[in-house]
Amino acid sequence: MYNGLLHLHNFLRWVILFLLIVSLFQAFRKNSGLQKTSLWLLIVAHSTLLLGLYQWFAGDKGLKLIQASGFGNVMKDSVLRFWAVEHMTGMIIGIILITIARGKSKRSNYSAASWLYLIALIIILASVPWPFREGIGRPWFPGMS
Repeated sequence: MYNGLLHLHNFLRWVILFLLIVSLFQAFRKNSGLQKTSLWLLIVAHSTLLLGLYQWFAGDKGLKLIQASGFGNVMKDSVLRFWAVEHMTGMIIGIILITIARGKSKRSNYSAASWLYLIALIIILASVPWPFREGIGRPWFPGMS
């Protein structure tokens, strides 16, 4: 079950990135379709966050890693620190920004929403374990090696 949820979490990153880019363009263009797109983005982002929090608490790269190695040792190792602290922190900040941007877009404050979506996109891109990142890379798509 854990592995299936990990694959779903991995797959949903693509959905989030797609919806975030679409929402960003719609906010810059003040497109009325932003309301539906940003709602779907909000739903998928929060669902992915819940999956990620479950993995952090139940998996071996979050709380259990900190408990086994000690927080000081985790913070000294860049790979362990990424999984135990940086990935989760970056994603939570990105999702908070997406949530705030959704509220701004509902009030037709497209300028603020577009900047918040842009900052969220940058933070999320920096927090994803891309395959080319040494030591922390995950496959491009679920199930790939």
